Amino acid sequence: MDLIPVARPVIGQDEISAVTSVLESGMLASGDRVAEFEKKFANFCGTTHAVAMNNGTAALHAALLAADIGYGDEVIVPAFSFVATASAVAMCGAKPVFADVDEQTFNILPEQVEERITPKTKAVIAVHLFGQPFDVQAVQDCCASHSLKFIEDAAQAHGALYKGERVGGFGHFGCFSFYATKNMITGEGGMVTTSEKAYNERLRLLINHGQSEKYLHTRLGYNYRMTDMSAALGIVQLKKLEKFNLRRRKNAEYYTTNLSVKGLITPVTAPGVSHVYHQYVVRLSGEFPLSRADFIDYLRAKGIGSAVHYPIPLHRQPLFGLDNNPDPCPVSTRLAGSVLSLPVHPLLDQKELNYICDTINRVK
Repeated sequence: MDLIPVARPVIGQDEISAVTSVLESGMLASGDRVAEFEKKFANFCGTTHAVAMNNGTAALHAALLAADIGYGDEVIVPAFSFVATASAVAMCGAKPVFADVDEQTFNILPEQVEERITPKTKAVIAVHLFGQPFDVQAVQDCCASHSLKFIEDAAQAHGALYKGERVGGFGHFGCFSFYATKNMITGEGGMVTTSEKAYNERLRLLINHGQSEKYLHTRLGYNYRMTDMSAALGIVQLKKLEKFNLRRRKNAEYYTTNLSVKGLITPVTAPGVSHVYHQYVVRLSGEFPLSRADFIDYLRAKGIGSAVHYPIPLHRQPLFGLDNNPDPCPVSTRLAGSVLSLPVHPLLDQKELNYICDTINRVK
């Protein structure tokens, strides 16, 4: 049988027609479609501004630069996340400082943020990991009490809710990715949301070579612009996002109800949030019959894709060259050795969901 992939983009005729229309127009770079996408995405997130970019890493980097993060500064980030959360800090010449995460939700622990604040700390990046909002109020209060910039890494959480409001509008900046496996896509792409006029203006300089007017460059900038082709795809995907997220939630609910193998721990959703399940991530305890590697092989042999997000916690990445004796983030280390993502994308049908659950429940 064909492999059931762990992720699959949903592309229909609407998306194809939108991109074709841009190609036929001859306006392929950043133009009217980008401006339209920015306006609609800002409205969706409840912010005043949104600035489209060419990827999610660029979004994080630009947000940090707009917040004046630079050499000698420290930025607190979770130890369990995709590398871009921390590498964007290093790209500014600043130092990522790693905080541990909650073993149930996988999200940053506010008390760990508080413990790691020093006179050099200038910002906190907290991640809505796998589509579940972190404890926004606690992190927001911590940042406010220490006059720190608060950045939401919402790369995996398009449309997720915290106390009834969409993520991306709580921090000074919200950073999104539209990579091809995300809940909504532009192929490659990113967005920074903000409600502060000065930050919006800085971001627009930063993504366009620091150019304030044609050929007048007032600060160091980058070529981080989004194309109209990507934006056209994003406009269509944004219309469908709520439907995609509902399907992901239903798929996740089915797994949680029907998976019953001893030692397989299904995801926990925190109170007051709406999880959008960019990934459905289970944990394998010592009671699970197989090692993770053997389980992955078993699933693949049965035609089921899976993935490990993420096998190495950030504080143990050679890139950051840290001394981890004793381990400052033991929960992140344990999670890296025990998590596994199962297919949860909107294109799964009931037959596939049944098959995946039945196959997993037969593990001995």
